[in-house]
Amino acid sequence: MSQLIQIPAGHILFRPGQECAGFVVVHKGTVRVMLTAENGREIVLYRVQPGDVCLQTFSALVHGTAYSAEGLAETDLEVEILPPAEFQARVIQDGPFRARLFGAVADRFSDLERLVEDVALIGIPARLARTLLRMADSDGRVIARHEELASEIGSAREVVSRQLAVFARGGLILLGRGEIKLTSSAGLQALAGEE
Repeated sequence: MSQLIQIPAGHILFRPGQECAGFVVVHKGTVRVMLTAENGREIVLYRVQPGDVCLQTFSALVHGTAYSAEGLAETDLEVEILPPAEFQARVIQDGPFRARLFGAVADRFSDLERLVEDVALIGIPARLARTLLRMADSDGRVIARHEELASEIGSAREVVSRQLAVFARGGLILLGRGEIKLTSSAGLQALAGEE
């Protein structure tokens, strides 16, 4: 039987090599799913929010394999975990569940295609500008370390730091301790190709 579970922000839900305990349905909060290379560099693959599907979990359950990425509670979570047998039964017997599941999987593949396109075809300035615009609060502030931004765009901290300095010299941002203030959203949107 599935159960509702409260999970605090910062909790690791799964790691590479770990067996999958069941299908996670997020009711509240956000799970960040990322890969870490042997050299320690990380890239965020996607985030799972209410209504989304975690492809790592889906793949592990369908193929009977272990996780290959890490899932972290980015915020406090309320999740439901469907045991593998219940998940399999619902896929077979519950048409609306199956339709929602497959639709969410298709959406998640589109997200991954965009990620691959961004990393392979779009330069660091555009990727960083997009990330800053996405992460900014209503006051135009981004509270993030350079390492976090590097993980978001699939690059190295040093590369992000150099690019942020270029943005600051260009009057697009102000760098502060632990935060970045966007001073020209229009300029960042132009760099990001979102005019």
